[in-house]
Amino acid sequence: MFVPSTFVVALVMTIFSTLCWGSFANTFKVCRNYRFELYYWDYALGILLMALALAFTLGSYAGGPTAFLANLHAADDLNLLYAAVGGFIFNIANVLLIAGIEMVGLAVAFPISIGIALVEGVVLSYAIEPRGSAVLLGCGVVMAVVAVVLVGKSYAALRPGAERASRKGVLVCLISGSLMGLFAPLVTRAMTHGHSLTPYTAAVFLTFGAFVCCFFFNTLLMRRPIVGSPVAAGDYFRASAGYHALGLLGGAIWGLGTVFNFVAASLVGVAISYAIGQASPMVACLWGVFVWKEFKGANAKAKGYLAAMVVSYLLALVLIARAYAG
Repeated sequence: MFVPSTFVVALVMTIFSTLCWGSFANTFKVCRNYRFELYYWDYALGILLMALALAFTLGSYAGGPTAFLANLHAADDLNLLYAAVGGFIFNIANVLLIAGIEMVGLAVAFPISIGIALVEGVVLSYAIEPRGSAVLLGCGVVMAVVAVVLVGKSYAALRPGAERASRKGVLVCLISGSLMGLFAPLVTRAMTHGHSLTPYTAAVFLTFGAFVCCFFFNTLLMRRPIVGSPVAAGDYFRASAGYHALGLLGGAIWGLGTVFNFVAASLVGVAISYAIGQASPMVACLWGVFVWKEFKGANAKAKGYLAAMVVSYLLALVLIARAYAG
C-alpha cells in the first residue's frame, strides 16, 4: 500500500485533493440544460470506479496485510459500516450541493456548504483523533468561517435585488453543509479504531455507500425535485454519450481527490487532511469568477468581498497546515 513518508508529500496530496474537490463540478456546468438528478447517476458511478481502481493499484502495492483485499478481510465489520454510512450521508449532502450550484452558482454554493462542513467535520474528527495543534487548527477553521461570511456579503452586493429569490438556494446549501460535515468523523472512526480500514478501503466503502444512496435519495428527487419539474428515468437513457462521460469524469475527479485526502490523513490525521482539502471553495470560486463569469459586471464592493474571501481561505490553509507542526 502506498502512503506518504513525509509531511511535504502528504501536504501536496491534500492540496491536490483541494483542486479535485473544487473542480469536479465544472463537468456539470458544461452539461447545458441537463438536470443534476440525471448527471448524478454517472457521477456516483465515477467516484466508485475511481476508488476501486486506486484500491487495486496503489492500495495493493507491495502486498502484505495492508493491501486492499487483505485489509478488507481483516477489518471490523462495524468499521466497514461506518465508512458506508458516511458515504450514504455524503451523497445526500453532495446532491444538495449540486442543486445549490444550479440555484445560486459555484462561487456561492461551495463556500457556504463546504465552509459549514469544514467546521463541523474538523471539530468532530479532531475529537475522535486529536492530532496536531488544536489552537492553530481552530484559528484556521475561524478563518474559513470568515470566508463563508464574506462570500455571502459578496453575493448580496452583486445581486441586491435577488436576495429573497435566492433564499431557497442558500437554505439548500446550509443543509448540504450540515450533512457533509458528518462523513469525516465517521471515516475517522473507521480508520482509527479496532481492526481499522486503510485509506483505500475506507474510500471504496464510502463511495459504495454514496452509490447505494442514489437509488433512494436521487430517485426521490427525480420524483419530487428541488428545482424544476419531475424527471423521468427514460431521460437518462436519452441523454448524449458526452453528458454521461462528463458525469463519470466528474466522479473520477472527486474520487481521486478523496483517495489522496484519505491517504494523506494516514500521516497527518483526518482533521488536518480534511480541513486542507475543504479549502476547495476557493478553487470553485475562482472557476466561477474567471471561467463561468458568475460575477460578471460586479461592482467594486462585491469584488472586494470576493478578494477578501480568497485571502481568508489562504490564511485558513496556512494555519491548518501549520497545525501539524504545532
